[in-house]
Amino acid sequence: MPWAYLLRRADGSYYAGSTRSLALRVEQHAAGEGAEYTRHRLPVELVWSCEFNVGEAFAWEKRIQGWSRAKREALIRGDFAGLPALSARRTRSRAG
Repeated sequence: MPWAYLLRRADGSYYAGSTRSLALRVEQHAAGEGAEYTRHRLPVELVWSCEFNVGEAFAWEKRIQGWSRAKREALIRGDFAGLPALSARRTRSRAG
């Protein structure tokens, strides 16, 4: 089954991906055979994953790639209730 996943890299940043074989893909990343972006930031640690159908896994990968660090960390913690608040645009009130 397809998966969407998040890796924490050695520099503390995150990498979002999707794959049909999670164990194999994580193994590839760990061996430096994954994406170019993770290759230079080893070691990596799988911090979140979820099984989807193919289209959903790819869509979640792209969705997570656009998220802030705070929102990714809420997902990792399983704080699903907090995700919408992290999506809200901040607006400034203007005097006058």
